[in-house]
Amino acid sequence: MRSPEDLLRAQLFERRIVFLRGPLDDALAGDVAAQLMTLDASGDEPVQLHIDSPGGPLEPAFVLIDTIGLLGVPVHATCVGRAEGAAVGVLVAAGLRRAAPHARFRLSQPDERVGGVARDIETWVAHKQRVLDDFHRHLAAATGRPLEQVEADTGAGRFLDAEEAITYGLIHEVWGR
Repeated sequence: MRSPEDLLRAQLFERRIVFLRGPLDDALAGDVAAQLMTLDASGDEPVQLHIDSPGGPLEPAFVLIDTIGLLGVPVHATCVGRAEGAAVGVLVAAGLRRAAPHARFRLSQPDERVGGVARDIETWVAHKQRVLDDFHRHLAAATGRPLEQVEADTGAGRFLDAEEAITYGLIHEVWGR
Protein backbone atom coordinates (compact mmCIF):
# COMPACT_ATOMS: atom_id res chain seq x y z
CA MET A 1 0.00 0.00 0.00
CA ARG A 2 1.41 3.36 -1.02
CA SER A 3 1.32 6.24 1.42
CA PRO A 4 -0.49 9.49 0.57
CA GLU A 5 2.93 11.16 0.33
CA ASP A 6 4.10 8.59 -2.25
CA LEU A 7 0.90 9.05 -4.27
CA LEU A 8 1.30 12.83 -4.26
CA ARG A 9 4.95 12.56 -5.27
CA ALA A 10 4.00 10.26 -8.18
CA GLN A 11 1.30 12.66 -9.38
CA LEU A 12 3.72 15.59 -9.25
CA PHE A 13 6.35 13.55 -11.09
CA GLU A 14 3.81 12.84 -13.85
CA ARG A 15 3.41 16.61 -14.15
CA ARG A 16 7.21 16.95 -14.41
CA ILE A 17 7.57 18.54 -10.96
CA VAL A 18 10.49 17.56 -8.72
CA PHE A 19 11.11 18.76 -5.17
CA LEU A 20 14.44 19.57 -3.54
CA ARG A 21 13.19 19.79 0.03
CA GLY A 22 15.21 19.62 3.22
CA PRO A 23 18.93 19.58 3.97
CA LEU A 24 20.96 18.89 0.83
CA ASP A 25 23.01 15.72 1.26
CA ASP A 26 24.30 12.95 -0.99
CA ALA A 27 21.09 10.89 -0.74
CA LEU A 28 18.79 13.80 -1.60
CA ALA A 29 21.05 14.97 -4.44
CA GLY A 30 21.13 11.46 -5.89
CA ASP A 31 17.35 11.13 -5.69
CA VAL A 32 16.69 14.54 -7.28
CA ALA A 33 19.32 13.91 -9.99
CA ALA A 34 17.72 10.54 -10.84
CA GLN A 35 14.28 12.15 -11.11
CA LEU A 36 15.62 14.95 -13.33
CA MET A 37 17.39 12.48 -15.63
CA THR A 38 14.30 10.27 -15.84
CA LEU A 39 12.14 13.23 -16.84
CA ASP A 40 14.78 14.34 -19.35
CA ALA A 41 14.57 10.93 -20.99
CA SER A 42 10.77 10.86 -21.00
CA GLY A 43 9.90 14.04 -22.85
CA ASP A 44 10.93 17.43 -24.18
CA GLU A 45 8.85 19.67 -21.93
CA PRO A 46 10.57 21.70 -19.19
CA VAL A 47 11.01 20.20 -15.73
CA GLN A 48 9.84 22.20 -12.72
CA LEU A 49 12.26 22.06 -9.76
CA HIS A 50 10.79 23.39 -6.51
CA ILE A 51 13.38 24.26 -3.87
CA ASP A 52 12.95 24.63 -0.11
CA SER A 53 16.33 23.84 1.43
CA PRO A 54 18.67 25.11 4.14
CA GLY A 55 21.56 23.93 1.96
CA GLY A 56 24.30 21.51 2.88
CA PRO A 57 27.78 20.58 1.66
CA LEU A 58 28.86 21.78 -1.77
CA GLU A 59 29.55 18.34 -3.26
CA PRO A 60 25.87 17.28 -3.37
CA ALA A 61 25.00 20.70 -4.79
CA PHE A 62 27.50 20.23 -7.61
CA VAL A 63 25.90 16.85 -8.42
CA LEU A 64 22.66 18.72 -9.13
CA ILE A 65 24.34 21.72 -10.78
CA ASP A 66 26.15 19.39 -13.19
CA THR A 67 23.03 17.28 -13.79
CA ILE A 68 20.95 20.36 -14.65
CA GLY A 69 23.72 21.52 -16.99
CA LEU A 70 23.76 18.20 -18.82
CA LEU A 71 20.00 17.77 -19.29
CA GLY A 72 18.51 18.14 -22.74
CA VAL A 73 15.36 19.79 -21.38
CA PRO A 74 15.05 23.16 -19.67
CA VAL A 75 14.80 23.28 -15.90
CA HIS A 76 12.62 25.96 -14.34
CA ALA A 77 13.43 26.39 -10.65
CA THR A 78 11.14 27.99 -8.09
CA CYS A 79 12.12 28.76 -4.51
CA VAL A 80 8.98 27.97 -2.54
CA GLY A 81 10.36 28.60 0.93
CA ARG A 82 14.03 29.14 1.33
CA ALA A 83 17.24 28.54 -0.54
CA GLU A 84 20.37 28.83 1.54
CA GLY A 85 24.04 28.18 0.94
CA ALA A 86 24.61 25.35 -1.51
CA ALA A 87 20.91 25.26 -2.47
CA VAL A 88 21.30 28.75 -3.97
CA GLY A 89 23.85 27.25 -6.36
CA VAL A 90 21.32 24.64 -7.49
CA LEU A 91 18.67 27.34 -7.99
CA VAL A 92 20.87 29.50 -10.21
CA ALA A 93 21.80 26.50 -12.39
CA ALA A 94 18.27 26.55 -13.82
CA GLY A 95 17.42 28.43 -17.00
CA LEU A 96 14.34 30.13 -15.54
CA ARG A 97 14.42 31.06 -11.86
CA ARG A 98 11.44 32.20 -9.81
CA ALA A 99 10.48 32.61 -6.18
CA ALA A 100 7.29 32.67 -4.18
CA PRO A 101 6.56 36.15 -2.80
CA HIS A 102 7.70 35.23 0.73
CA ALA A 103 10.73 33.15 -0.26
CA ARG A 104 14.01 33.85 1.49
CA PHE A 105 17.56 33.41 0.30
CA ARG A 106 20.83 33.24 2.19
CA LEU A 107 24.15 33.56 0.46
CA SER A 108 26.44 31.63 2.76
CA GLN A 109 29.29 29.18 2.88
CA PRO A 110 28.50 25.62 3.91
CA ASP A 111 28.94 24.61 7.53
CA GLU A 112 31.23 21.59 7.49
CA ARG A 113 33.11 19.64 10.14
CA VAL A 114 36.26 17.59 9.89
CA GLY A 115 38.51 15.69 12.23
CA GLY A 116 41.75 13.84 11.92
CA VAL A 117 45.48 14.38 11.92
CA ALA A 118 46.91 17.77 10.99
CA ARG A 119 48.06 16.71 7.51
CA ASP A 120 44.63 15.30 6.61
CA ILE A 121 42.94 18.49 7.81
CA GLU A 122 45.33 20.62 5.78
CA THR A 123 44.57 18.60 2.63
CA TRP A 124 40.83 18.73 3.35
CA VAL A 125 40.91 22.53 3.78
CA ALA A 126 42.75 22.99 0.47
CA HIS A 127 40.19 20.80 -1.31
CA LYS A 128 37.23 22.59 0.28
CA GLN A 129 38.68 25.98 -0.72
CA ARG A 130 38.90 24.86 -4.36
CA VAL A 131 35.28 23.67 -4.27
CA LEU A 132 34.19 26.92 -2.60
CA ASP A 133 36.04 28.92 -5.28
CA ASP A 134 34.15 26.93 -7.96
CA PHE A 135 30.89 27.69 -6.16
CA HIS A 136 31.65 31.41 -6.06
CA ARG A 137 32.50 31.43 -9.77
CA HIS A 138 29.23 29.61 -10.51
CA LEU A 139 27.19 32.17 -8.55
CA ALA A 140 29.06 35.12 -10.09
CA ALA A 141 28.50 33.82 -13.63
CA ALA A 142 24.79 33.15 -13.03
CA THR A 143 24.07 36.49 -11.36
CA GLY A 144 26.39 38.76 -13.30
CA ARG A 145 27.92 39.95 -10.02
CA PRO A 146 31.65 40.45 -9.54
CA LEU A 147 33.36 37.44 -7.99
CA GLU A 148 34.66 39.58 -5.12
CA GLN A 149 31.13 40.68 -4.22
CA VAL A 150 29.83 37.10 -4.25
CA GLU A 151 32.71 35.99 -2.02
CA ALA A 152 32.03 38.85 0.41
CA ASP A 153 28.28 38.18 0.47
CA THR A 154 28.64 34.44 1.11
CA GLY A 155 31.28 35.18 3.75
CA ALA A 156 28.88 37.55 5.52
CA GLY A 157 25.87 35.21 5.22
CA ARG A 158 23.78 37.80 3.39
CA PHE A 159 19.98 37.36 3.50
CA LEU A 160 17.73 38.44 0.61
CA ASP A 161 13.98 38.53 0.16
CA ALA A 162 12.38 37.75 -3.21
CA GLU A 163 12.56 41.32 -4.53
CA GLU A 164 16.19 41.67 -3.45
CA ALA A 165 16.95 38.33 -5.12
CA ILE A 166 15.72 39.75 -8.43
CA THR A 167 18.00 42.77 -8.08
CA TYR A 168 20.93 40.52 -7.14
CA GLY A 169 20.32 38.28 -10.16
CA LEU A 170 19.45 35.09 -8.27
CA ILE A 171 15.96 34.92 -9.77
CA HIS A 172 14.18 36.36 -12.79
CA GLU A 173 10.73 36.91 -11.33
CA VAL A 174 8.48 36.59 -8.32
CA TRP A 175 5.84 33.95 -8.88
CA GLY A 176 2.34 35.39 -9.21
CA ARG A 177 3.40 39.01 -9.78
